[in-house]
Amino acid sequence: MTSTVHTLALAEGDLAITVDDQGQGRSFLLLHGGGGGPQTIAPFGQLLAEQRPARVITPVHPGFGGTARPDWLTDIPTLAQAYARLLDELDLHDVTIVGNSIGGWIAAELALLSSDRISGHVLVNAVGITVPGHPIADIFPLTPAELSKLSFHDPAKFAIDPATLPEAARAVMAANRTALAIYQGPHAAGDPSLRERLAKVTRPTLVVWGESDQVVDADYGRAFAAAIPHAGFELLHNTGHLPQIESPTQLLSMVWDFAGPHA
Repeated sequence: MTSTVHTLALAEGDLAITVDDQGQGRSFLLLHGGGGGPQTIAPFGQLLAEQRPARVITPVHPGFGGTARPDWLTDIPTLAQAYARLLDELDLHDVTIVGNSIGGWIAAELALLSSDRISGHVLVNAVGITVPGHPIADIFPLTPAELSKLSFHDPAKFAIDPATLPEAARAVMAANRTALAIYQGPHAAGDPSLRERLAKVTRPTLVVWGESDQVVDADYGRAFAAAIPHAGFELLHNTGHLPQIESPTQLLSMVWDFAGPHA
């Protein structure tokens, strides 16, 4: 795996994005979630690169994982534009975008940009839309144990006690939460305009959901799929908000089987 920093020229200014690039073959862009940060998707990226002929590009959202975020980068649509520019910079084609949680929200905004470099999108327990009666859980007041209970089918297997972590790791976790709050801005409960805008998505899309997710429930996921023309919906049993951690082999098969026909 090669970790590099790409400096992208955007209308708002230059943006440095740290990117892990591994494997060879069909191209995938993996977008991590907000609550757990980059480490929630890095092992899945490695698994995909090792078990399939795949080139896996995994950026760190600026402000997460100890990286810098320029003051002008404050919302999800602008971050999506940055990743479209990254695909240009890397000259990638037939890319499958895979996004979890807030990464799924970024992937949805990317889908609306209709880049010719993208062949399809996989939204994994994505957030971003508003669905009456199915709110997005407010994670900010929660303790790590409380968040794990909402996020995992079997929280005990994935419990993390921040008190046992080094001070530097705790500082990164705090910075991740700050960055998440900035990107969500006034739309922490979802962007009221996104659900209707998704009707304009033209690329093939698969929505994958962990049945036990209590951050955003399965009916929220079904509403997400219904908002996108011709989108598929797959439910993963015994799995919560982070299928790439709880059910990585099943998710890998779904992602790979989806990507093949659309490349």
